[in-house]
Order: sequence, then C-alpha cells, then structure tokens
Amino acid sequence: MKGGAAVVLEKLRFSYGEAEMTFDLAAPAGTIVAVMGPSGSGKSTLLNLIAGFEIPSFGQVLIAGRDVTRLPPAERPVSMVFQENNLFAHLSVEKNVGLGISPSLRLSATDQAAVTEALTRTGLAGKEKRLPRELSGGERQRVALARALVRDRPVLLLDEPFASLGPALRTEMLDLLAELHAERRPTVFLVSHHPEDARRIAERVVFIENGQVSAEGDAAEFFEGTGPAAFQRYVGGSK
Repeated sequence: MKGGAAVVLEKLRFSYGEAEMTFDLAAPAGTIVAVMGPSGSGKSTLLNLIAGFEIPSFGQVLIAGRDVTRLPPAERPVSMVFQENNLFAHLSVEKNVGLGISPSLRLSATDQAAVTEALTRTGLAGKEKRLPRELSGGERQRVALARALVRDRPVLLLDEPFASLGPALRTEMLDLLAELHAERRPTVFLVSHHPEDARRIAERVVFIENGQVSAEGDAAEFFEGTGPAAFQRYVGGSK
C-alpha cells in the first residue's frame, strides 16, 4: 500500500425506511478519521456507502478523485473490518486472512508470504492453523485486521471493531492500528462510541447527528473543550 486516498462525499442522500440521511464530507488522504455520534445517527450507514454495501439515491462517492458511486464493493479501493470480525468458522487463521487476497484461496508464493507477514505484524505468528473458536476476541479481531492488511487498499473502514473488547485490550488494538497506519498511511475511518479512542489516534473527527454530518474538523480542536456544541454535549453525556 502506497499511502491513502482522499475520500469525498458530495451531497450524498440515502433513505433507510423513513430515515433520510445526507452526507457531505472530505477526508484528506492518509488521515485517521474518527466517526462519532449517537446510536442510530448513521455512522455505519456512512461507512457502508463508502464501501458500496449501500447505494445512495443522489450524490457522489469520490475516492482519489474517481467516482465510485455505482461500483460494487469488490471493485472499490476499500477494505472494511466489522465489529463481528466476519471470520469463517471452518477455516484456519491463515486461510481467513488469505481470503483477503483470493476468495478461491489460490495463493501464489508471494501471496502466502504476504499472509505470513500480516500475521506476524498483527502478533498472530504461530497461530496460523488455529480455528476462530480457538482464539480470544482480541485475536479474532487481529485476524480481521490482518485480512484487511493483505487486501492492500488505500482506504480502511472500521465499524466499531474493538467495541466488545475490554479497555486494556482495546487500547492495545488502537496502538497496533496507529502503528500500522504510520507504516502504510492508508486513509482510515474508525467508528467508535468511545471518545478516548478518537482522542488517542484520530487526526480528524466527523460528528454525525440525525443522519447528517453536523461537524467535522481537527481532532485536537474537538477535544480542547472548544469544539462544536453538539459534540461537547455528546462527550459530556458519554462520561
């Protein structure tokens, strides 16, 4: 991966039942963006629109200046890690990671080397043959992150991937994510309900309320106590 790609959402509209959502935002290439907001505000929908799992009724999704609005997920320069980690229970750790390269698991020697490197990088060396049920929750999320690494995409979307982990393990995973980001510089969108997660690694914050981006900007400004009033109310209520 040779750095990230700028992500721009232009007048993006999407309806979910009776809920109308409108997203406008711009994320510079190579930044870590924390996506925050109340439950049900549209955070996961925002990521799904970028990934292509949802299609807007109006507007554009631009990645590196290219309109990808109508492209299927597999053709977008995007990887996504979910809260549930989406591992196949009957496949070993290394095969779950290998799926990121080839759905048929037909891997070349170079591909296999990339899988081995990703497992080593995420602290899973020696656990290649284990099944997901033989891993801890944190280890399963490491497998999901390793799979995203071998996909080698310039945009990485993480939908509350560490929400089920305890505070110490969550911090460990955030530090690993920050370390990997420093090496590869993808553009990262991290959905989290924990302000301390954003404070720890995010460079920008996108705050979503009622299906729209109500504020976005530098993370430092959001956490200095002088950020948008809606965000301050949210952070205050989350303590």
